[in-house]
Amino acid sequence: MKVGYVRVSTVEQNEERQTRDLQEAGAERLFIDKLSGKDTKRPALQEMLDFVRTGDTVIVSEYSRLARSTRDLLDIIQTLRDKGVAVTSRKESLDTSTPQGKMMLTVIAGMAEFERALMLQRQKEGIAIAKEQGKYKGRQKAEKPEQWQVWREQYQTRQITATRLAELCGVSRPVVYRWMKEQAQAPICGR
Repeated sequence: MKVGYVRVSTVEQNEERQTRDLQEAGAERLFIDKLSGKDTKRPALQEMLDFVRTGDTVIVSEYSRLARSTRDLLDIIQTLRDKGVAVTSRKESLDTSTPQGKMMLTVIAGMAEFERALMLQRQKEGIAIAKEQGKYKGRQKAEKPEQWQVWREQYQTRQITATRLAELCGVSRPVVYRWMKEQAQAPICGR
């Protein structure tokens, strides 16, 4: 069976490009995470790792969708290989079962990690300059939607998941958790 894994970093990002690409490659089942790739504790990734069986193939649009760090990527691929599952990338054509393919995968993963680190460094430097010039105001605080209390109640009574609550609100899960924490810490009027 061909299984696709899709990851975008936030709920605001659209996964359609990856989804289409993997369906064109023959993926019969898709697992989609809308979370950062900074660690491997992602629900759809874990579900996909549990789902696949010997003889299956996991397809990704590019290896950076599986993991951001070289170590995590190599660990995930090794876990899959130990289960007898092949891994292919639409962007990087590598046979990870050969020594040359494993080496190239390590190089590609290392370069992706390096590029990310450079991008974050440039971003930090740009923000520092913008702050000095008085142009940087920081990220705008997200506002709770009018239906917040209704949706929050649905979450608390397990009618919807945190991911669904975040989607309804148009924000990330950490923002939803921050709102709930702020609300729990707010003083109750009349006391």
